[in-house]
Amino acid sequence: MNGPIKKILVYVDGTEGSITATQYAVVLSRAIRAELSALYVINTRALADLLKARIFIKAEEEEYKQDLEADAGRYLNHVRSLARKKGLAIEAVSVSGSVHQEIKSYVQDHDIDLLIIGELSHVRSRRDEFYNEAERAMRSVSCSVLIVKDEDQVWELYDALK
Repeated sequence: MNGPIKKILVYVDGTEGSITATQYAVVLSRAIRAELSALYVINTRALADLLKARIFIKAEEEEYKQDLEADAGRYLNHVRSLARKKGLAIEAVSVSGSVHQEIKSYVQDHDIDLLIIGELSHVRSRRDEFYNEAERAMRSVSCSVLIVKDEDQVWELYDALK
């Protein structure tokens, strides 16, 4: 851990892109001997917006939040498994709140040197661009950001790692 990257954070949101990003983070972390953390954010801000818009009633909000927490647990267990298969320790954390704010806070509070995220979704409108939480995080964190693309190449790198 003598290089410029000592701590890596991978953002996991349950998409294929975030799993690919996790595989790449495992490969990179092993190669440069950096500490690796994974963060899953349960978007309670979106839940509050659904409640405020009367799309959910309070009981539905709670039930949906429990479902999201269970999803977070499953994805973080999968991330732990991906790291463990390659002999790597990973800190996998789930938090609740506004996605971009929680990522930004984690980066700051844990002195993260590199944030790794999956490929950003294609922007269909200005509104989509404004509400893309991963993109907002990418623009607001204090560290460098790596966007992982090319799922096939990443799988080959991950698979080749002994």
